[in-house]
Amino acid sequence: MQVVDLVDDEGGALGEPLVQLGRRYARACTWLSWPARRQSPLVVDLAEAAVEHYALNYSKHPPHVLFEQVRDVRKLLTPALKSGPATEDVRRQVGWLFALLGNLAYHLDNVSGARVHLDTAAAHGARTGDRRLEAWAWGAQSMVARASGRVAAAVEHAERGAAAASPGRVRAQLHAWALLPAFAAAGRGDDADHALATAMNELDTADEPEAPGRFGFDAAELALHQAEAYLALGRADDARACAESSLAACPSGTPGWAAASLVLAGAETSGTARDAAQRAHDVLDRVPAARLRSTARPPRSLA
Repeated sequence: MQVVDLVDDEGGALGEPLVQLGRRYARACTWLSWPARRQSPLVVDLAEAAVEHYALNYSKHPPHVLFEQVRDVRKLLTPALKSGPATEDVRRQVGWLFALLGNLAYHLDNVSGARVHLDTAAAHGARTGDRRLEAWAWGAQSMVARASGRVAAAVEHAERGAAAASPGRVRAQLHAWALLPAFAAAGRGDDADHALATAMNELDTADEPEAPGRFGFDAAELALHQAEAYLALGRADDARACAESSLAACPSGTPGWAAASLVLAGAETSGTARDAAQRAHDVLDRVPAARLRSTARPPRSLA
């Protein structure tokens, strides 16, 4: 039996609603969590499939719906961590589920929950030797700390994540997503510029292709983080140019598009306030309320 037999038992999972597909993962996890089946290699395959599915579909569904489903799958996989030859492989995938839960908790404005989930994800990464998971979890911790106004902690977490990141796209991501905005928030312009230069160099020399999904990193995200950092450092013109670049690369109405629009609105407040306000209102018009993350807030000057 294969994972597809457990998940795709009613005519195909491709493109079906997340809620229905989530129930299929839950049924499969329940089947495999029985004591006699915990050592089945299918447990690892199922865990990997679940992580891939939820990461790829992260931005397509309301955060609260995704959080409930990821949490349920993680709970059902927990018994498989107690014994069996595949324990560490399952633990690695459970770590990625904790990373998703931490990011979702952050987008639901649950800072304390985000910190707990991300701490657990980092611990699973360190225990299993998954440096990418460990690095990503610390980068996410930096994002949460920065949003909470804990700038010193944001820098510390970002540096820890960058130290764990392997060369290439992962290191580029940690420098652009974590170090760059943390240094900018701390007013450390030279360090921010150095982090950006490192990110761009790592991205230029990376052998890995662009990875989609929540754990991936691409040029549009790089431009967004540049814009955020420039805005924090008071470089409005540079922020505007980078935000426009990120906006052009994002499909309209997506969370990435919303984030770039709001950063662009912030950059425009130094120019035409009316245009900035209209751009912020466009976000509310185009992104359904259920999909709008609690972290997608307009600039303070527009509030």
